Amino acid sequence: MADVKDTWDLTHMFESVKAWREGMDEARALADELAEMQGTITKDADTLYLALSRNDKLGEKLTALFVYAKMYFDQNMANGEAKDIYESADSIYIAIAEKLSFLEPELLELTPEIFAAYSQQNEALQLYGFMMEGLFEQKNHIFNQQIEEILSKMGALGNSFEKIYDDLTVNDIVYPTITTPEGEEIEVNNNNYQVALIHPDAAFRYEFFTKLLGVYGQHINTITSAYYGSVKNDVFVAKSRKYDSARAMALSGNHIPEEVYDNLVATVRKQAGPLQEYVTLRKEVLGLEEIHFSDLFVPIVPGIDRTYTYEEAQNIVLEATAVLGEDYTAVLKEAFDNRWIDVYPAKNKATGAYAIHSYGYHPFSLLNFTGTLNDVFTIAHELGHVMHSYYSNKHQPYVYSDYCIFTAEVASTVNEQLLFDYLYKNSQSDAEKALLLCNQLDNIRSTLYRQTLFADFENMTHNMVEQGMPLLPDVLCEEYTNLYKIYHGEDFVIDDVLHYEWARIPHFYRAFYVYQYATGISAAVSISKKILNGEPDAVANYRHFLSCGGSDYPINLLKIAGVDMAAPQPVEDTLQYFQNVLDELKPLLKK
Repeated sequence: MADVKDTWDLTHMFESVKAWREGMDEARALADELAEMQGTITKDADTLYLALSRNDKLGEKLTALFVYAKMYFDQNMANGEAKDIYESADSIYIAIAEKLSFLEPELLELTPEIFAAYSQQNEALQLYGFMMEGLFEQKNHIFNQQIEEILSKMGALGNSFEKIYDDLTVNDIVYPTITTPEGEEIEVNNNNYQVALIHPDAAFRYEFFTKLLGVYGQHINTITSAYYGSVKNDVFVAKSRKYDSARAMALSGNHIPEEVYDNLVATVRKQAGPLQEYVTLRKEVLGLEEIHFSDLFVPIVPGIDRTYTYEEAQNIVLEATAVLGEDYTAVLKEAFDNRWIDVYPAKNKATGAYAIHSYGYHPFSLLNFTGTLNDVFTIAHELGHVMHSYYSNKHQPYVYSDYCIFTAEVASTVNEQLLFDYLYKNSQSDAEKALLLCNQLDNIRSTLYRQTLFADFENMTHNMVEQGMPLLPDVLCEEYTNLYKIYHGEDFVIDDVLHYEWARIPHFYRAFYVYQYATGISAAVSISKKILNGEPDAVANYRHFLSCGGSDYPINLLKIAGVDMAAPQPVEDTLQYFQNVLDELKPLLKK
């Protein structure tokens, strides 16, 4: 059982579940007060400010309730009380959203000119200037309350396609079992995916991967129907809201120019050569006659089995990020020492890792630390999110405290880049250096090349549906295979089952989401390079970016840190960095 000091102290948010339930009652009362203002919120400046400030107070309360409920549940998913409050939080959130669906349509009865006049009459309204600017830009895509209620219900219906997919792949599919080279029986499922694909036995890796994708192949018609339904819903909602395309709708919320998406795909497609060179290097170093997908994850630098204690990992992360300032380090120490982090795996605890935050409270992070090098990088990654949230909450009002995924992955990846640089400079052998370089290549391959391939695929599927073409299993499998040929080159063997790999990617049910991982790592590589090269004001500019939350459009926020993601340059620089790391690795592998 984990030491209590290595678990969350949820009393930092609510003293008890009883206090949480009282908070839920307060949220309901706040929602009722706001609902009573329906039809009046734009009648004058003071009423408008009261409505907006009440909405902020309600949002702050609801977020805290949901965050607490999620963490309480994730600590022990077998806890009946935790499951009850988690599901209650979700239900109440949906109910309140429906009750307040009049807000946006009513706010849009205003014009920019009327809002400007109101802001002169009540200066407190100036706080909401940027928020209202974004809302006015969406005016042509938001309708009256009756239609908004229908679209809200359609959104819930659209989410059911992902639920169908989850039920099939998590609850209904019976996965086969195979025997490992060590004689252990394991189930061929997604939980064992990572462990199996880093196993040194190529035949075992291949068997695991082919049997796993074979299961998806057996259900390819059902999965295709679920995905087709999800894409049709995206297209329907976009057309209903008068957007040119589903992609235009997805990117409009964060004011991302569609050129950013197109630049990313075009640049990575054009510069797939370094990835193909790395695939060939893997084949040679691993001594394989052929290289398959199942060979892309196994370490190519064997014999380094070092593990780290949690205390060692903490010290490494603190040293690696010290360049960001003494106060940055002090907050990290507070996170380590004051139970902001749930550290170790435990029975019925949620898997994986994440950071989570609620305005007015410090952020939290969930880990499942086992002492591997990857776990050290995970700490740096998640605490990048923690620090982004901490500084945004500290410097921004509630309405601008949150940030979108387009900027979120920058902070986490900058921390990873700083950690890599620290470990590389302090490595004790060529083998350690080679291992770190391989990790860098694999990280960029997975985050830039792979996520761009996914972005390429979902752009294609949505275009097909928008042009009136059906999504059929054979077509989807063929198009996906063609992308592997473009990105991975001639040395890479495309097995028959690889056609089905698209069917095991749950992110496809959140349309036009994954491209942000690729843009995020590109921005992070550029920013960390400026910091590590000691460029004037690089740290100050980055720290300013961390403090901005969502107070401006993401493209503008990244310009504060010195990166223009509307141009192809950051992506090109990251691809060149990949090539440089590859060139540095090659001679080390020959020693």
